[in-house]
Parts: sequence; structure tokens; C-alpha cells
Amino acid sequence: MIIRECPILCNIGLNPNRINLQGDYFGKVMDAPISDVLSVQNIAVNDEEISGFIALATINRPNKLNALNSEVMDALKNFCAWAEANSQIRCIVITGAKPLPPEEGKRAKPNAFVAGADISEFVDMDSKDAKIKFTDNAVEAIWNLTKPSIAMIDGFALGGGCEVACSCDIRIASTRSKFGTPEINLGLIPGYGATQRLSKLIGYGKSLELILTGEMISAEQAEKIGLVNQVCANEELYEITMNMANIIASKSVFVTAAAKRTIRASLNHSLDEGVAIEADEFANLFDSDDKIEGVNSFMARTKPTWHDS
Repeated sequence: MIIRECPILCNIGLNPNRINLQGDYFGKVMDAPISDVLSVQNIAVNDEEISGFIALATINRPNKLNALNSEVMDALKNFCAWAEANSQIRCIVITGAKPLPPEEGKRAKPNAFVAGADISEFVDMDSKDAKIKFTDNAVEAIWNLTKPSIAMIDGFALGGGCEVACSCDIRIASTRSKFGTPEINLGLIPGYGATQRLSKLIGYGKSLELILTGEMISAEQAEKIGLVNQVCANEELYEITMNMANIIASKSVFVTAAAKRTIRASLNHSLDEGVAIEADEFANLFDSDDKIEGVNSFMARTKPTWHDS
């Protein structure tokens, strides 16, 4: 199947009439879109039976604590379109760049995943501008990925940074990480989905507490209330995150997408409706190549070779 019209793909300089939905561009893996504020590294899945990669996207504004400005948001949207279209990408990890060494006589900047939005862009923004900026944004592009995503959080995840983390499927944080939604101190509320996604993760009461106080919480507190999946030592963060990414990437992409889609149904449907959706998804997988491969491999006590179909 060929994409005939896709504005996002056009925006990253790819001819939509020459790109297969499975991600082949003239029969080769497409290069990630280039940006000064977002670096992308394709890391081969650590499984000799799997041909594919984990896409590690690093938000690269360390001198601004990786704050989200328009350039970063555009780069993230383009990255999501690229990762979604590329069949070689099996899992996505998003993180923030480490702080640069300080200039002589100056204090080192703290570690940050994303310390929030770039507030300088808010100065002359009115309601019309804000609605355009905060609608169909990069955070929603991350949320709408069909492929599994992990936020690798080392340092501040505040405001928009907390919202980027919440838009990922899994969150792993270092012990020095801090979380919060301080928008109320600017006379605002969260604008990238925290009022909705936080309550799904940590409940109504805790969401109100974080949003109404604007206070920060530690990584340990975030894990306790369900905001993050796992907390680890700073020096172990990369290894633990990539180990989980490799485990996920070793599964069938076709089936992980079905699992993600079915679990997401619980956010928008009643229990009875969600169970019915699960039954349909479960039944449909019985006609897939990967169900046949998985069951036959289990019976033969061999390792499955996924077809991703």
C-alpha cells in the first residue's frame, strides 16, 4: 500500500508517492529527519533473530534544559512520522541531552529530560496563537504512535516535559529526576494533555494536587503514585531502559500494536465495551502469521521468527 497524501511526511522532505507504509524508501531504510534540536540514533535490536532497530531520540537543547520551543516540537512531529513509517523501527526511546560542561567560573546546569516549554515564546502569544500551537502538537504525535515508546528520564520533567513523558507508553527515571506541572505559577494550566493523561495514570485527586500546587515531586514519589514505571540509579538508567526496549523490540510489531491499541481502548470505553474490543482483537490475531509462528514455536520449543503480520 502506498501513501498518496501525507503532509507530515512531505514536511520532512520525503516524497509520499515513493514511500511504502512499511517504511521502505527505494528499498532502503529511510534516514531520520535531520535537526539541530533533536538527534536520532538507530540502535540495532540485541537479538540476532530480529532485523530492526530501536530509535533513540534525544531532545538537544542542553543550555536551555531541553525546553520545548517550536523548533523542538516540529522536530518531534517529524521524527514520529518517520518512525511510524519505517518498518525497521520496532521501539522508540525519547530522552533529553545531558548538560554541557560549564564555562570556567560558572555553575554546571542540572540534568533535565525536558524542563518545560520555552516560556519566551509565550510573551506575545494570544488565545488564537495558543490554540494553533497547542492543537495537533508533537505530544499528540508521540501519543498516537502505534509502536511502543519509552521515556528515559534523567533530571527535570516539568510542565511540557512531564507531558512528553506521559505521552509515552512507559516511563523509566533516574533517582535525581523531578516531576511537576508548574503552569499554574504562570497563570496557566497544562496545555499538552496533562489534565487528561495524568488523571489516567495517577488518579483524580493526585492530578489535582500536582496541577493546583505546581509543586515538584521526586522520582521515588512519582513511582509510588504510578507516574513512572521504574526508578533506578543515575548510572544504570541507559542500560535498564535499553534492556526493556530490547525486550519489547524482540516481539512481533504487529502484535505489540494490537496490544497497545486494545489497552488504549480502556481509556475511552466502558468495561463491557473494552472487553468486547479485546475479544475482537484477540480473535483477529488467530488469522495472523505471527500467531501461527508463535504457537508452532511454543509447541516445538523453538524461538519464534516473527513475520510482523
